[in-house]
Amino acid sequence: MTAMELSSTAFDDHTAIPRRYSGEGENLSPPLTWSEAPEGTAELVLLCEDPDAPGGSFLHWLVTGIDPGVTRAEEGQKPRGGLPWPNGFGRQGWGGPMPPPGHGQHRYFFRLYALSEPLTLHDRPTVDAVHRAVKGRELAVGTLVGTYQR
Repeated sequence: MTAMELSSTAFDDHTAIPRRYSGEGENLSPPLTWSEAPEGTAELVLLCEDPDAPGGSFLHWLVTGIDPGVTRAEEGQKPRGGLPWPNGFGRQGWGGPMPPPGHGQHRYFFRLYALSEPLTLHDRPTVDAVHRAVKGRELAVGTLVGTYQR
């Protein structure tokens, strides 16, 4: 499996996500750019999760069916052509960081998967269900980690 570059103009890898992208700010999805998908990619999948959430990994964003030719998501927008799923807050699309006050710094893992075949998910997939579904289909993965605390 190869690595894809995944980055944001809003924050660097392992640095703080600006408040405007959080649940206590404007709750906009951050702008993201990534390298071209490898040959044979059927679709791209974008996942953002918080593994530091008290109840286990929390789903902040899941977008499937992204065309392999797409290389960016503009601020406040899903990647062009992608299908947004419900997040852990029960709302469609992006749900910005909103860790419990005083719970310390949380990490937010943005992962972009280039998959060899389309993903099949049901209703309201959990983070674990997404990880199981992509396993064995990944041609490449890009990761960007942001942090946030209240």
